[in-house]
Amino acid sequence: MDSHSVSVAMRWLYVALFGLLAHAVASRVRQYLRLRRFKGPGAWSWWWHSKAVISGAAHQYYGDVTENYGPIARIAPNHLITSSPELWTKINAVRSPYTRASWYYHAARFEPGKDNVFTECDNAKHDARRKKLASGYSGKESVALEPTIDTHIKELVHLIRSKYAAPAPSITPAKPMDLASTIQYLTLDVVSELSLGKPFGDLKADKDVNDYLKASADGLRIGNVAWALGTLWLRDLPIIGPAISPSEKDASGFGRMMGEARKIIDERRAKPTDEKSDILASFIRNGVSGEDLFHEVFEQILAGADTTAGAIRATMLFLMSHPRVYKKLQAEIDEAVKSGAAPPSPDIISDAEARRLPYLAAVVREGMRVHPPAVNIFSRVAPPEGDAVTVDGKEYFIPGGTMVGYSAWSMHKNNTSVYGSDAEVFRPERWLLNENIPEEKERLARMMRVNDLVFGYGRWVCLGKGVAMIEIHKALFELLRNFDFAITNPHKPWDVYNMLGLWDINDMPVNVTERS
Repeated sequence: MDSHSVSVAMRWLYVALFGLLAHAVASRVRQYLRLRRFKGPGAWSWWWHSKAVISGAAHQYYGDVTENYGPIARIAPNHLITSSPELWTKINAVRSPYTRASWYYHAARFEPGKDNVFTECDNAKHDARRKKLASGYSGKESVALEPTIDTHIKELVHLIRSKYAAPAPSITPAKPMDLASTIQYLTLDVVSELSLGKPFGDLKADKDVNDYLKASADGLRIGNVAWALGTLWLRDLPIIGPAISPSEKDASGFGRMMGEARKIIDERRAKPTDEKSDILASFIRNGVSGEDLFHEVFEQILAGADTTAGAIRATMLFLMSHPRVYKKLQAEIDEAVKSGAAPPSPDIISDAEARRLPYLAAVVREGMRVHPPAVNIFSRVAPPEGDAVTVDGKEYFIPGGTMVGYSAWSMHKNNTSVYGSDAEVFRPERWLLNENIPEEKERLARMMRVNDLVFGYGRWVCLGKGVAMIEIHKALFELLRNFDFAITNPHKPWDVYNMLGLWDINDMPVNVTERS
């Protein structure tokens, strides 16, 4: 090729490169202009959001944005976030035209290309799945739901008493117990038995059997980074995808957990469902079959264990950090035992009696408020025609295709307009308002409506809410009935990291003393 031809080729290359650059700039400018009314750190680039996710503290980043820029703000070129309970309720209503954003939800798949009720982004398919699952989650067809929870809470109490608790009134504690691990053993055993009819056995072994929990946390961390960097598409490639994904043939970890779950599901599917009435049997009876059955059961195990454990551990940390609240709750628990509302130990208080204890109920609500059990962004996509909304008296138009997410930290923990000027403070008494005073009754009703949003709302409300609340109330009651807890390292009580909105909590040593 002569020099003239080379020169012409180079000119065309420069023109092509300039054209691509101009197109990219024009596209970014158009994207910026679509949402120019919304202020925030992500107007031009996704970099801010990637940094927030990788930090493991995305919930705090989202909270800071809505506090600095208002209750609806911009965190990426095509993504808004809101701390407005009213707007979030509207977006999630049963007949809402919004859809789930595959950008977020497909990052939570545990197998490429396969959905469950949490990751399904098609509204019609999602609604159809929920109808089949509702009876199992509600307990209507799971007669052993509460007794199963009681069995494992008894195991929890026995483990602590036999291995970690110093006898009262000893002032020399036994070895510290990692409350983070122990509570997760409880929730995983509960949800695995409710889902599969057989617990994984972590509480009895006092360890992470087959490294299920470690593998789950490792997988979530990898997924968190891949989501932040936009590299999740690698999982869908024919050769690379299988190579980097867990396999049911693995000897341990996440793949082993999937393999064991599938084995149990296949065995149960071959038997009549009236032999054992639990959640799995309910799913089968209501038409959940094939790969859908496996994915729904496995999703319940993963999501149910993490979120419930997060709620119990966070509430316990705040109780141990606030002696006044701790003593007041323990006094209510002792009175319930004295009055006969709770049976003598080792039997477990019933859910009905636990729900009648006003201060326990207040502590549970306050624990989930100051440290929501799930801080997922839960991105939704505005309908193609867009949506006119009103937020704090201001009117906005959200263009079609725009993603809108949820800031749990500023909607709950820091929300002074709903919870009062001391919203950052752990104070369960805020829930004990006088319902005979109209103003207090109205305020309490609003607080409860907003607090309930930690479990979602409308079309996407959490199916496992009922099971989680039974477990949380019972666990807190029995822990404080039987033992006294103290933080071993007050300067660093735990390690906590946000992975796709779920809490990875580790290294939470506590000293335990048996109560006389």
